[in-house]
Amino acid sequence: MKPDSPLDDVGRAHLVDPDDHSFTIARRTPARDLTDLARRFWIPVWSVPAGLEAPQHVLQYPVCLIVVAAHYARFYGVASGLSTTTLVGSGWGVGLMLQPAAGHLLTGRPVSDLTDRFEDLGDAVPGGESLTRAVRAAMAPAPHDPAAQETAAHAVEDLVRTHLPVDAEGLLVNRVVARAEGDPGITRVAHLCEAYDLSERSLQRLTRRRVGLTPKWLIQRRRLQEASEQLRDPELSATAIAADLGYADQAHFTRDFRRVTGLTPGAFAARFRARG
Repeated sequence: MKPDSPLDDVGRAHLVDPDDHSFTIARRTPARDLTDLARRFWIPVWSVPAGLEAPQHVLQYPVCLIVVAAHYARFYGVASGLSTTTLVGSGWGVGLMLQPAAGHLLTGRPVSDLTDRFEDLGDAVPGGESLTRAVRAAMAPAPHDPAAQETAAHAVEDLVRTHLPVDAEGLLVNRVVARAEGDPGITRVAHLCEAYDLSERSLQRLTRRRVGLTPKWLIQRRRLQEASEQLRDPELSATAIAADLGYADQAHFTRDFRRVTGLTPGAFAARFRARG
């Protein structure tokens, strides 16, 4: 059960306030040869009135992120809870959502070291400082310009491309995560173990090293992201959504959603239904 116009990866994860018009987000698909390393670019440009703030809440995917902005450049590990960035003033950012395989390849260490953390891009990834300079040179004059955004994205792609080819374990974790994210029939860790002929211990090690979190977290995160999408549809009730996502009852769904997002499903849905 899904809305007629499903959101993309960025939109589904972004717990957007529909009355927040302080930003625009451009999307770009990475070059085809980077399919195993990169998922999607998002390029926000914002202008928040003086004295105000625009908090952005995101249910992050199980992947690391590269983000270059005018005043910082960071490599983010996976946020196990709700990731929040507060926009102020005017600015821009160039973000790349990586694939699960990429974090270890770019940093040369277990991604669990970066869970719920970020590091300066220059410290985390070789070549990060020169990439930062290239992106800022491209974006600073006219951040809304599609040509500037394309130049900046190409600079990020050039750095990521140096880490091809992806190793066998990286390709495996890409498949495991894609299955956990895309198959609603995967409701227990045992289902993933059976699908890839892995023991639970081996699967735990794989996701810990390459994602930074557990297989159980992968399944729960998919459910919450799907819930955030479906709750924007005024024709769907929380009870129906809970059943569709495989929850035993609505109370369990409400507890999970509120624990991570700070909002009940009803409060989140009301943002969109009141506006409609």
